[in-house]
Amino acid sequence: LLLVLVYEIHVYTGAKLGAETDFNVYINLTGTRGDAGKRKLHRSKNNNVKFQHGQMDIFFIKAISLGDLEKVLISHDGAAPGNGWFLDKIVIKYKEGKEAQEVVFPCNRWLDGYQDDGKTERELSAKSKHSLLSSIDNKNVLYLFCLAQQWRVQVKTDGDSPEPQDCKRTLVIYGSKGKSDELLLSPQNPGHVCFLPRATDEFIVETGDVGDVYKIRVSCDSVPGFEGWHLKSFHLEELHTKQKMNFDCNCWLSLSREDKELVKEFPAVNEDQKTLPVHKYVVSVHTGDCWGAETFANVYITLYGTRGDTGVRKLHTSLTKGRKFQRNKVDSFLVEAVSLSRLQKVVIGHDGEGYGAGMYLKMVTVRESQDSDKEWVFPWWNWLDTHLGLCETVCEIVTVGRRLISCPKLPEINMQSSGLWIMDITGSDLSNEVDPLHLSFIFYGNLNHKKLPLQVTGKAVQIKDELADIGSLYKVQVTGPHSELKQPWHLDLLHMKHTGTKEEMYLAFDCLFNPNEDKCVELPALYADQEPLPVVKYSIHLHTGDLKKADATGEAYLCIQGERSDSGKRWLNLRNSLITFARGQVDVFKIKAVYLGKLTQVLVGFKSPKKDEWFLEKIVIKEVSYPFSSHVFVHNDWINKRSKKDFVEVVIPLKEMSVTSLLSKQIDTKSRGRWQMWVHCTQVPEDVPDIQVVVFGRKGKSPAQKVQNLHDNPFLLTVGDIGDITKVSFVLSSPHLERGIKLHKLRLKDLDTKQDLSFSTEAQCLFGEDGSETVTELAAVRPDKAPLREVLYSISVHTGTLPASGTDADVFITIFGEHGDSCKRRLKHSHFERGEVSISEMRAVDLGQLSQVLVEHNNVGYGAGWYLDRIVIHESGKTDGQYAFLCQQWLDSGVGDAQMERMLR
Repeated sequence: LLLVLVYEIHVYTGAKLGAETDFNVYINLTGTRGDAGKRKLHRSKNNNVKFQHGQMDIFFIKAISLGDLEKVLISHDGAAPGNGWFLDKIVIKYKEGKEAQEVVFPCNRWLDGYQDDGKTERELSAKSKHSLLSSIDNKNVLYLFCLAQQWRVQVKTDGDSPEPQDCKRTLVIYGSKGKSDELLLSPQNPGHVCFLPRATDEFIVETGDVGDVYKIRVSCDSVPGFEGWHLKSFHLEELHTKQKMNFDCNCWLSLSREDKELVKEFPAVNEDQKTLPVHKYVVSVHTGDCWGAETFANVYITLYGTRGDTGVRKLHTSLTKGRKFQRNKVDSFLVEAVSLSRLQKVVIGHDGEGYGAGMYLKMVTVRESQDSDKEWVFPWWNWLDTHLGLCETVCEIVTVGRRLISCPKLPEINMQSSGLWIMDITGSDLSNEVDPLHLSFIFYGNLNHKKLPLQVTGKAVQIKDELADIGSLYKVQVTGPHSELKQPWHLDLLHMKHTGTKEEMYLAFDCLFNPNEDKCVELPALYADQEPLPVVKYSIHLHTGDLKKADATGEAYLCIQGERSDSGKRWLNLRNSLITFARGQVDVFKIKAVYLGKLTQVLVGFKSPKKDEWFLEKIVIKEVSYPFSSHVFVHNDWINKRSKKDFVEVVIPLKEMSVTSLLSKQIDTKSRGRWQMWVHCTQVPEDVPDIQVVVFGRKGKSPAQKVQNLHDNPFLLTVGDIGDITKVSFVLSSPHLERGIKLHKLRLKDLDTKQDLSFSTEAQCLFGEDGSETVTELAAVRPDKAPLREVLYSISVHTGTLPASGTDADVFITIFGEHGDSCKRRLKHSHFERGEVSISEMRAVDLGQLSQVLVEHNNVGYGAGWYLDRIVIHESGKTDGQYAFLCQQWLDSGVGDAQMERMLR
């Protein structure tokens, strides 16, 4: 098994004028075992504001061991002038085994669309890479040379393929010993055009020793105007061994033809081995049911199995109708790939594009085809967001197992649950000389639990039991080994099938039992019609008191009890070794358990061979990811004081608990009220009039500022200290448009805190579909609270009964409430006649309790003066909650105080 390593990344921004950047920076590390995938560099560990002039920022990335690091792909998303970045170098530190490694990747260039060569993405090579062989003797050089492979690649393009465009085409070769890097298929001679219709192109590529080839993957970049590529065949020949392979492809790589895919995989065809099947995996993304859960970002996924991976795939065409990745929605996508065999994990993430890019991901499920009756389950129950949850936009999810897609349909006579659970346990083999392995399987139901001892003697074991009286099974726990173990044993899978109800599930424990430890692992039951309980990481903080002789050395374990069940006995020391709890020290342990619900108590067991007495002050248990809570258990007493028992056990009840529905990033930088705004519209008239934008917050509103463009290019807004933003209003300077402007995207980003705000733009037209409105408002969407709702207000204007009370002038109104104001609106009613009630409607973001109304007219027309009696406002469709604003005055330049506007309260 490959280890998960922590890569410490030091990014050095240069000291040139304008070297800093405020934009998102992405990195991909590549080593001899593959790459880590494109990752966003979120939080600098040593600076509040990252990528500043002459500054070094530290980031950490977790990834499965990449082997020797060879190159880094670094990029940023600032495309406008002045958004460039001068990168000096990147230094990556990591530890694999006993040796610490440090690899330097020099750059000393701009990543700027308007400087240097105009590129905002650079591939950096390791500085030490070329000197690696200098210290190796000739024998080892020859050995390394033999490990490398050279391939002649011949590619045939079909006759109906369009003329080639400037599009990157790559090849990845998979074999029994690993896979190649992405091999760029580019012409060897400058000026030569490849992939012409009916052409055969030849390339020479180098790889490491991949072993026996079993598949290849071919992909194209998506570039504007790309019509596709009709690939006829691939021919591979290894130049040293003369191994030859043919791949009859005959398919389109195109977003507009056939499968609408730019990535294709092809299995190797050999006479002496069976050709692997190609599956159209159905990948279902389950978006959560909370505010802000949805995303408009581009989402990417990689599937991993015991036989390779799919590479990074963009999830672009959902089989489910409607907009994809919306709140409480399940979107399914087809991912075609050569069979991966048993699935192990997925890596899923998004690129941060689109409004409110963060998403709340419940889980991912994968089945081999649309006809499959089973699916692999990958639960997450967390945010993919730069500011929320774990503050990451990419996650790696290990499968908890496989379940039926739908509940078994049985005749009513067979609906009772009588019958047996048949359980097949598979794992690694045990040699004949080794004593049997003793484990315990504990099955938890909603009524009770049952413990079954198991003696493992080989690779597969079967047990049968009714599991009577436990009720509905919801988790399985495995503990052990309960006997001396001379070699490690790996538990792969528990397959459970009920003879009565036909329920069936596969629990993928994928767990190694070592000779020197007592292990406890558990997984949730997987039913077709139920969401599996999350597997939660609990962080346990043991506080030893700061008293004389408070410290102790011995053996210790604990068991956490919750409303649902308990965690099982978790040992804090390795077998045959002791642990020391030092005076005044906090020891932190982490365990994984199926969600326990609200925690109620902790059982602590302690035994000291020297009869040490341990003063345990308290235990604090934090749920790292679900639902972000902290439980405090106060003991403030000695353990083992004058006890004659071998092991002393104490039960500590819950003292206090705090729960936050959302774990958000702590922002140390103070906002100066400077925001970037992106507005993307279509159906924009050529002579578009000026559009102003006003931003409302809980403490006030910004001045009106001009929208500088509607074409997704960022511009600066200075909003001041208005508190948390609640809505944005677009105000039209002219009376009306011929038709509305279609709004696709609205995004706000604080330049200091980097906070991103989202706005729902679905089916949204600025100024109404017919262009008759002068104001359009959008509520800010926040993950931790519901956005302000949209309200249709009914406005009844009562003109007085005095002579000449009516007016033909345009009347305008601004309504004020606890959530701000409506901006100035023209009432659509064209005539305000003496003694009549004119009713208009106005759509606005909820203003809360109304407080006052500003009414005015433009004094245009004969007899423009107007005597207003009162205005009554209520929410359309409701008869209660009316607000009456009395006026009973003239709005006339020639009568009384000659005022043409009145503030009514």
